[in-house]
Amino acid sequence: MDGLGRRLRASLRLKRSHRGSPQDNPEDAVKEPERAQEHSLPNFAGGQHFFEYLLVVSLKKKRSGDDYEPMITYQFPKRENLLRGQQEEEERLLKAIPLFCFPDGNEWALLTEDSRETFSFVLTNVDGSRKIGYCRRLLPAGPGPHLPKVYCIISCIGCFGLFSKILDEVEKRHQISMAVIYPFMQGLREAAFPAPGKTVTLKSFIPDSGTEFISLTRPLDSHLEHVDFSSLLHCLRFEQILQIFASAVLERKIIFLAEGLSTLSQCIHAAAALLYPFSWAHTYIPVVPESLLATVCCPTPFMVGVQMRLLQEVMDSPMEEVLLVNLCEGTFLMSVGDEKDILPPKLQDDLLDSLSQGTNELKTSEQINEHVSGPFVQFFVKTVGHYASYIKWDANGQGHFQERSFCKALTSKTNRRFVKKFVKTQLFSLFIQEAEKSKNPPAGYFQQKILEYEGQKKQKKPREKTVK
Repeated sequence: MDGLGRRLRASLRLKRSHRGSPQDNPEDAVKEPERAQEHSLPNFAGGQHFFEYLLVVSLKKKRSGDDYEPMITYQFPKRENLLRGQQEEEERLLKAIPLFCFPDGNEWALLTEDSRETFSFVLTNVDGSRKIGYCRRLLPAGPGPHLPKVYCIISCIGCFGLFSKILDEVEKRHQISMAVIYPFMQGLREAAFPAPGKTVTLKSFIPDSGTEFISLTRPLDSHLEHVDFSSLLHCLRFEQILQIFASAVLERKIIFLAEGLSTLSQCIHAAAALLYPFSWAHTYIPVVPESLLATVCCPTPFMVGVQMRLLQEVMDSPMEEVLLVNLCEGTFLMSVGDEKDILPPKLQDDLLDSLSQGTNELKTSEQINEHVSGPFVQFFVKTVGHYASYIKWDANGQGHFQERSFCKALTSKTNRRFVKKFVKTQLFSLFIQEAEKSKNPPAGYFQQKILEYEGQKKQKKPREKTVK
């Protein structure tokens, strides 16, 4: 197992350089994201560049045998005048990316029908900062059979809906010529990333179509802009989603199985997003490349996606206490057995009731996202939303979390029993470490819901006294 760990670390981790900015230091190769924090991707106020690279990854036949290997055949922009350390880091990054653009092995046949897939992967620095690869797999334009290629946009910004629209524009131009993609991406690179709720409009010329104006709008609610719950709801029942959530909250091992890269990618992002405002801090690989399948034998927590064709290899691997989710059939192939008993019963019933109400009225992805995310945020508000009152501050302005008092403050025994386990996780520890740095809680969506809940409780107390 030590050999596996070294191999993963050598192939996956991104190292932060002390020279240059993160933008100019794409860094080491792809890495087992030990602090992936994928679902809580960075919240940018605006002004950030949209992306760092656009890459085209193609399949090239190896010199020996009939196997293919993925290789970068196009890169924009080309970096020049880099320091030696920066250049080495860029080379390591670019060497690792093809493996995640084609995670499904080396055996390929020429295709005549378009195998269009949209998926993503995450590259994680040792300090927890991330780069996201947004991918669109397509067949080259023209008649006859072809091998697929992948357009991959590397960005440090988490906004899947927006980048999916950008890939739509790339795909439209891909049908004409690579030369038409360049000016569009150049215009995008020069544009500032919009603030939440704002729109950026790009002007782009397409031969035979003329000048087009492309509007890219960032969702107003930034904590949900990097996720789409539709696939997860299509594959699983609410009761099963609750069991996955319960397993993730206790930082267990979770494997998702599906045929398509798109389904795997969307469902694993959605599962991680249920943990908001907390961040999954362990191995996180939306689609595990076949060559790294031994990841499922790791003794530490992980959340990974595996293609269904590798099911037998997964089942034959030595694993303990794993939740194995078959997204194709909507079943659990393996489980610990106590998943239904992890969450406090009353709060679990509240979650199910909230999720089950009004589902027929949901039309847009934004409505679905809010409907699914809201009850889970409320769950954390009720269980740990009082955390700020139990951070004591010393003379130097450093906070110290009072764990014992925090747990005792919960009047419900079942809630207290759950929270005593939850405070021991890295999910909670990382969250509290950030909270201990500032006396003012971050003015985000979670804090907003805490204040609303506390206001409701204050209004409820006078009414109860009046009734008495």
